Amino acid sequence: MAGQPIRVVIADDEPLIRAGIRMILNSDPEIQVVGEAADGRAAVEAARAHAADVVLLDIQMPLLDGLSALPELRRAVPEARVIILTTFGERENVLRALEHGGAGFLLKDTAPAELIGAVRATAAGDAYLSPAATRHVVERLARGREAARAEEARGRVAALSEKERGVLALLGEGLSNADAGKRLHMSEGTVKTYVSRILAKLDCENRVQAALLARDAGL
Repeated sequence: MAGQPIRVVIADDEPLIRAGIRMILNSDPEIQVVGEAADGRAAVEAARAHAADVVLLDIQMPLLDGLSALPELRRAVPEARVIILTTFGERENVLRALEHGGAGFLLKDTAPAELIGAVRATAAGDAYLSPAATRHVVERLARGREAARAEEARGRVAALSEKERGVLALLGEGLSNADAGKRLHMSEGTVKTYVSRILAKLDCENRVQAALLARDAGL
């Protein structure tokens, strides 16, 4: 971007929001607001007409919302970097925006210095997530890993018989063979045999691994 300012298009259906963002960005001599739009359709046209380097795109807009406009923007002006603007209550859209090619994600109450920094970073080819959005992504990915682990565990447990699943569930509760036998009206030796069979079927090295698998499977 050396030698010329970063060309920015602001897309938001609220004039006051656009005016505030324009004032902040114009305070940086290396950034130039070249266009504005009040809806998603106009945002695509403005980005194309002004050869935007960065588009600040609101999610909630008429005619075409930000998330729907994003893939169109990526097709119309592939070199433009898109930063999604949103409110705290719309953080669920973070992952969807990133999947559609968004290069950044900012909350509308972002500090002026952070807004300028985000425009500079995305124009330079980096991705930018506000701290709040970053935390949300991490939380969602963590939940995703938990869901994947639970699905895998349920698949492995499905190979067990009903009685074997009953024994495994008690392993998950931390019961000894003797206590599990009392609960299931089995001898301790019978439970031990079941445990050995369960470990072999589930490819677990010990009863601790089996107990963790039982928890993941929701037994």
